[in-house]
Amino acid sequence: MPKIAFLACPATLPGSPTRRPDAFEHDLQIGALRDGLGGLAEVTEIDWRAPLEELTGFDLAWLGTPWDYTEAKDEFLARLGELEAARVIVCNPLAVVRWNADKLYLKELAQRGAVTIPTLWPERAGPADVFAAFDHFGTDRVVVKRRVGAGAIGQDSFTRAAPPPADWRIDQPAMIQPFIPAIQREGELSFIFVDGALSHALLKQATGGDYRIQSLYGGTETPLDPAPANRAAAEAVMALLPFAQPPLYARIDMVRLDDGQLAVIEAELIEPYLYPEQGPGFGPMLAEAMLRRLA
Repeated sequence: MPKIAFLACPATLPGSPTRRPDAFEHDLQIGALRDGLGGLAEVTEIDWRAPLEELTGFDLAWLGTPWDYTEAKDEFLARLGELEAARVIVCNPLAVVRWNADKLYLKELAQRGAVTIPTLWPERAGPADVFAAFDHFGTDRVVVKRRVGAGAIGQDSFTRAAPPPADWRIDQPAMIQPFIPAIQREGELSFIFVDGALSHALLKQATGGDYRIQSLYGGTETPLDPAPANRAAAEAVMALLPFAQPPLYARIDMVRLDDGQLAVIEAELIEPYLYPEQGPGFGPMLAEAMLRRLA
């Protein structure tokens, strides 16, 4: 029987004393895969930092919830390289992860024709960069993110009326974007793809006046039957990914610009939550795609 590793981290593994409050997403995601496989493969939850000899005993490694990789990107990439060298099928592969780990990939997608949010790319971000961004974008509010990051961790939003304090810094490569009002008015649209085919879509909305739509901040998710134009916008982003074959899984997050176009916020190809509860057919679809790779 094939053996699948669901790569995780101490903050998501069941029974961990440091488990995150949103680790229920880990449970739902691995549950969907196990149900979809129906016993045709054995799935084991394991820390991606486990001894290499333990990990090379698997046939396939799914990058499930290794949510701490953003603090150790080079170590994570090296581990995936070791797994591929040992002939473990890594999903998504190292080449995809390396491209996707730095949000600078959004600049490449824009160059390839994707609709994106205008962005400045300071190597370090301080108050002067934020004030320059207000003027550059002609806006009164911006969002500042880490280029290597996830889950809105380390993210800030500033306005001209409430600018960053003088000692504020992001001491790593950063990105600054104008705040898009539709994130609060409509929400964020997410499209889940398996082997390049749309599995399901959902609408994620912030609550309590926040703009962050993640469950950690009280965000809610609603299944969505996307309008043809919205689906086509997400499929267009998938078509622009610079890979010969579509990745096993992808989540395309989009927000509506003032002109009505959907712009890509993120093309999540590493360890995104794939919202199986909003897609009843997702588990079987993912399982079939994995079994095809194992065959």
